[in-house]
Amino acid sequence: MRYFFDTNVLVYLFDAGSPRKQAKARDLVEKHGLAGDLLLSTQVLQEFYVAVTRKLEPAVPADVAYQAVRDLATLPLVLVDAGMVLAAVRSSQEHQISFWDSLIFQAAVEGGAGILYSEDFQHGREMGGLRVENPFR
Repeated sequence: MRYFFDTNVLVYLFDAGSPRKQAKARDLVEKHGLAGDLLLSTQVLQEFYVAVTRKLEPAVPADVAYQAVRDLATLPLVLVDAGMVLAAVRSSQEHQISFWDSLIFQAAVEGGAGILYSEDFQHGREMGGLRVENPFR
């Protein structure tokens, strides 16, 4: 089984203001990274960079964030393309979720993930063969 990581889980790797969540995020990334079943998308990499350099307090320096993105980019990635964007538009309407969340969902499904780790979706929700788990519950 593959595990898709939403951006918010990765941001906690750098969020010293949330030590419990930071430790949990590190454990998950280490566990699934070593197992080779961690999955990301190009959208997640983009959102991650913006979030850690602009939304965290204190912000992560750009060079540190760049290195983190480089490291994360070595993991298996789902590339967001036009077909996925169109499927996300349909899915956002069908599941009544934001377009951006729908694009995360679509990437997880197309990448063959069985679990989506995220705080942004309802814990336990199942959509298209994908189960959402909030690892910080």
